Amino acid sequence: MRAVVARVSSATVRVDGEVVGHIDGPGLLVLLGVHRDDTPDAVPVMARKLHELRILPGEQSCADAAAPLLVVSQFTLYGETRKGRRPSWSAAARPEHAEPLVEAVVAALRERGAEVATGVFGAMMAVESVNEGPFTVLVEV
Repeated sequence: MRAVVARVSSATVRVDGEVVGHIDGPGLLVLLGVHRDDTPDAVPVMARKLHELRILPGEQSCADAAAPLLVVSQFTLYGETRKGRRPSWSAAARPEHAEPLVEAVVAALRERGAEVATGVFGAMMAVESVNEGPFTVLVEV
């Protein structure tokens, strides 16, 4: 499981022009990808890392600051571009495998007390963010 995590002052995701998820920060925008070999064992580890990642102002985490997260599924994080000019998506999990794991990460974050907004799995989404810093990291489990 892989996530690109950005510290934001706000982030919004729209589907067909309609806002489906929004946070006001400071908080984290999480683009979350699932590998074809990922198992449910990765879920609590990823949720803990995201919730406790100390990249907010003052080296705080979302857990420390009660800061929100916007989680958006992003299969393209497993695009392979080493050969040729067209990415290969073979490492990305199939939707029927990925969707339950993305939903489980969101549920695990909420169980930890986090405020979580989301996109819509599999939809064409427009994601807007105001990055702070900018401060962006890659988290893998």
